[in-house]
Amino acid sequence: MNARFTDRVVLVTGAGSGLGRAVALAFAAEGAKLVVAGRTAAPLAETVGLIEAAGGTAAAVTADVTDAGSVRELVRRTVEIHGGLDVAVNNAGVFRGGGHSAADLPLEDWRTLLDVNVTGVLHALQAEVAHMRAHGGGAIVNIASNLGPHVRKPGLSGYQVSKAAVSALTRAAALDHIADGVRINAVSPGASESSMSLLPGETEAEREVRMKQESPLGRISSAAEVAAAVLYLASDAAGSAVGTDLVIDGGVSA
Repeated sequence: MNARFTDRVVLVTGAGSGLGRAVALAFAAEGAKLVVAGRTAAPLAETVGLIEAAGGTAAAVTADVTDAGSVRELVRRTVEIHGGLDVAVNNAGVFRGGGHSAADLPLEDWRTLLDVNVTGVLHALQAEVAHMRAHGGGAIVNIASNLGPHVRKPGLSGYQVSKAAVSALTRAAALDHIADGVRINAVSPGASESSMSLLPGETEAEREVRMKQESPLGRISSAAEVAAAVLYLASDAAGSAVGTDLVIDGGVSA
């Protein structure tokens, strides 16, 4: 077994399901001590149960990334539980407003997308960097998307703007904080094993057929493939990766 993260403390937001859960499980399988975070306790408990059943170590902490105080408390609790914070994965995000043109996008959806996907990442970065730069550094991976920074589709303006902002924030923060010993990078997944990649009313089988036409690879990315990219950027092997936005989308944005 690869054990790149033995005894390292890893925080993953949005870890109650989907990609966040897959990332947490992947880190745990390589020896990390996890804190999994999200707004709802029950799915986080399920993630912890899966990690512990596989022999890993994890704890769940509820937090709301739109609340800066909640995120600061999350980092404080992570350090209290496991004694430090070495890696953070800022995965919490939402999808709103699909199908609306920019002129017709409801302002409530716009505000939610910016509050969670952009300001939420900023809150997390600020709390994580504050601890890391005072304790020898660390690595942060933000989850952006191929939609926005790398490819655009009609009817998704709000989501695409929010994820383009995550990519830009990642690069700016990476330059700001590499001198503090904090490496900051992003992963931009395309369609992957997540409910967010399903069109309204679409089944997984129908998505499979659609992706044969839309993706040069001919399929969605597995959650494990996206998680592997996250783990690489967080690992010592990526020691010179600073401000990278690693696209995992089967060639859609190539």
